[in-house]
Amino acid sequence: MVRRQQAADRALRPKLRSPGHPRYQRHVEAAFWAEIVKGLLAEEAASVIGVAPAVATRWYRQCGGMRPFARKKSDPGDALVLANILRTDMHAHRPLPADSELAQAVAVLARAQQDAVWHRQQAANQLRSLLREYYPTALNAFLTGRKGGLAHPEARAILAIAPTSAIAAKLTKPQIRAALKRGGRQRYTEAEAKRLQEAFRAECAHQPPLVEEAMGKQMLALLRQLDAAADGAEDLARAVESSFQEHPDADLITSFPGLGTLLGARVLAEIGDDRDRFADARALKAYAGSAPITRASGKKRYVGRRFVKNNRLTHAGYLWAFAAITISPGANAHYRHRRERGDWHAAAQRNLFNRMLGMLYHCLHNRVPYNEQRAFAPLLEPVAA
Repeated sequence: MVRRQQAADRALRPKLRSPGHPRYQRHVEAAFWAEIVKGLLAEEAASVIGVAPAVATRWYRQCGGMRPFARKKSDPGDALVLANILRTDMHAHRPLPADSELAQAVAVLARAQQDAVWHRQQAANQLRSLLREYYPTALNAFLTGRKGGLAHPEARAILAIAPTSAIAAKLTKPQIRAALKRGGRQRYTEAEAKRLQEAFRAECAHQPPLVEEAMGKQMLALLRQLDAAADGAEDLARAVESSFQEHPDADLITSFPGLGTLLGARVLAEIGDDRDRFADARALKAYAGSAPITRASGKKRYVGRRFVKNNRLTHAGYLWAFAAITISPGANAHYRHRRERGDWHAAAQRNLFNRMLGMLYHCLHNRVPYNEQRAFAPLLEPVAA
């Protein structure tokens, strides 16, 4: 009977409810974000609307500094987040480099010229892939031992008048000579015309006539793209040379072996002329990706190359080191020394680029030109002896 009575009493009682969190005050948080938009910090906004600073800080951190009532991503919200980051964490960020107007102009032109060179190579690769399908004699004529390949003006001039192998086999020497002159050739025109005629008339596999004609039209379309890319790269190269030579650091940069006008302009474009941008040479080397990175944990230690870097400066450094090896005895001795220690070709070139960057930092800061004997004195002494 007692148990039945207790069960009946429980049935008449209302269900127990957990108190849980306090009721969500939407209008209070809305007032908090309104104060944040005005430019107040989280603690200051908390004192204005009358909530605890810890609560206001939690609201701010949970929403990442963005008002949560928008329900979607918005540009004003992103701008608010960035403004709050700069306002509260300015000490954790570096200022933008204060490069001169001329250095910024050189950077624009140098990067555009590099992009144009890449586009030109991409168009040449597409043309080469197409010629491999139906026009192998053109590849044998222009890609064997020729500088520039299909992007050379002479090759483009010949392909414009002979889009298929059947047409190329019928070309006469006067026609080939005229095309070569349009491409800019001035010497040994007769010998080159004879070589090309023999190459075009050699036996090779052919596509069906209609298919070959269609591919020829496709090739002419790609050739026009290659012409535009090549002309754009040449025009930008002239503009880069003109602007770079006006910069006061041009003579110091080009005093280094392997750095010409175009490559020197690319280096200046990436490092700028703000001498306070990098605290020391190590910072510049890390920015360029030439300095190795060390990761150590317990007894494990790994030293490897950097993957987060300025890719444009890394590419320029590869060309710089490659050219310096051939014309600088000190650079060549340093490269050979690294190879003898077991470095692969790319690692040895990267190590040379790393050393040259340190020298460049020193020369730019002290306004002195490159000196081969001082740069590689320990390596050149045995050679001199």
